[in-house]
Amino acid sequence: MKDKKDEYWMKIALKYAYYAQEQNEIPIGAILVLEDKIVGIGWNNSISKHDPTAHAEILALRQAGKNIKNYRLTNTTLYVTLQPCIMCLGAIINSRIERLVFGATSYKENKKSDFRSIFLELQKKYKLKVQRNIMEFQCSQILIDFFKNKRK
Repeated sequence: MKDKKDEYWMKIALKYAYYAQEQNEIPIGAILVLEDKIVGIGWNNSISKHDPTAHAEILALRQAGKNIKNYRLTNTTLYVTLQPCIMCLGAIINSRIERLVFGATSYKENKKSDFRSIFLELQKKYKLKVQRNIMEFQCSQILIDFFKNKRK
């Protein structure tokens, strides 16, 4: 069920995706929300940090852990502009995030039936609530435009 509150928060995550794009990073943004307050923000930084784990989600989780002084991020919602990869999904589950909201579906990952089945299985096993396709067009378009420009 799509919610105006989800759109509100996704617009903020999308601003971080645009910031990542300005930094010549793949434009993905994430925010972690606890009790209607942002406790963690992130945008892709893998290129500039020379760090394959510097995904938007991971950076938002790291910042949130420091801010709330706990590695367990219970009762939180993560908003991310693209469906998380398997690495990020593992971090989301291990940090005990209650809810994941993402914008664009990762068609590249979902074509791999293994990833899709793992995603669905982990979601059920760990009772992760997932809301898909919030502001899907905007979240997809920034990635489409970014890669079009890179290929020119």
